[in-house]
Amino acid sequence: MSPAVFRHPGRHRVAVLVRHGLLPIELGIPHRIMGRALSAAGEPLYEVVTCTPEPGQVRTDADFAVTVEHGPEALAEADTVIVPAAHGEDPAYTEGRPEPAVAEALARVRPGTRTASICTGAFVLAAAGLLDGRPATTHWASCERLRRMYPAVRVDPDVLYVDDGDVLTSAGVASGIDLCLHMVRLDHGSAVANDVARRTVVPPHRDGGQAQYVRRPVPEPQIRTTGAARAWALSNLERPISLRELAGKEAMSVRTFTRRFREEVGTSPLRWLTRQRVERARHLLESSDLPVERVAAEAGFGTAASLRLHFQAALGVSPGAYRRTFRTAEGR
Repeated sequence: MSPAVFRHPGRHRVAVLVRHGLLPIELGIPHRIMGRALSAAGEPLYEVVTCTPEPGQVRTDADFAVTVEHGPEALAEADTVIVPAAHGEDPAYTEGRPEPAVAEALARVRPGTRTASICTGAFVLAAAGLLDGRPATTHWASCERLRRMYPAVRVDPDVLYVDDGDVLTSAGVASGIDLCLHMVRLDHGSAVANDVARRTVVPPHRDGGQAQYVRRPVPEPQIRTTGAARAWALSNLERPISLRELAGKEAMSVRTFTRRFREEVGTSPLRWLTRQRVERARHLLESSDLPVERVAAEAGFGTAASLRLHFQAALGVSPGAYRRTFRTAEGR
């Protein structure tokens, strides 16, 4: 082990591989979460170092650079390698190919070393072939791009992170906290991970996946064949609405209305209606103090149990957990 890199034998060695365009917040996550994990005796359990293919100044996406002293030699001695995102300059993201210097650096990683990514750092792992045939995730806005550019990857857009044994990936930015806490929990148990979370003032485990963070506003009605029916439905979400009633608003048969609706909107009328009701419920949970039972009634789900069922299916989280996450200070 090179004394110039890791200086504490016995600690779990974590190397964070950064590149130009680095998001500073993502660099801080492994250092803050894993670097602050302590044993019962108060001793650090990890040694975290930052490295780059060519030591020196690394540009960030902010108005400052960071100086990185360690080169790729740190990767050869690491027990865990973490690759954060880099904006704008990464050919793994823009062109579907690895940056030569990064590929050479990753080639130093010993077989079996735990390797993880934060946000679009997953594109680097994909470009290196580390995600071929594996489940993985990335920021929700980049999941389709990852699927398109690296078809061998089994992309899951709904989760905060994916643990596939020796390769782990996380969704956008803050989900790197969830992933690092998960690795601490795997290595040293829940008590250590909970202590880190408490001192960092973050939840030790977040409910649901990243679907709850994708904003899908209720669309403005468009003047199309089924537009009047959709506009009427949006104004009457709190009441029961049947397919026959929707078709009647356009003076169509149910069969014709369903076909034209699907052509225009891309989904069935009842699926669309459920989605609008979920969005109405999201808005009410964020902006009001209404109890869940009233939110269910206002959104047209009828009962709190029905709301919970549909909310969990759509967003992977309960209405109560969603409200705790997104309730605005103005509404408190």
